[in-house]
Amino acid sequence: MENEVRYYIVPSSMFDELCSNVADIRSKLMSKENVVDSAEWLSSKDVRKILGISQKTWQTYRDERRIPFSQFGRKIYVKKSDLNAFMESNKIKGR
Repeated sequence: MENEVRYYIVPSSMFDELCSNVADIRSKLMSKENVVDSAEWLSSKDVRKILGISQKTWQTYRDERRIPFSQFGRKIYVKKSDLNAFMESNKIKGR
């Protein structure tokens, strides 16, 4: 009987704890979605343009793992924060 409705009697403290756990799980899932949504990814073309480098130089950087990247098939993406970290680590300070 798939459509059979069942009722259970549980102590209110157990029900409150269950509701709290569901709220915690929902909150954690929502925060993970926001992390993924707020992560800004740049294409190879954008990275090359920002750095002012050729396709060959970009290939060398990837081969040497100078900048972390993700690859999906032939498409390559870099997190903007990783590119900023790379640029900071190569910054030449003034006098």
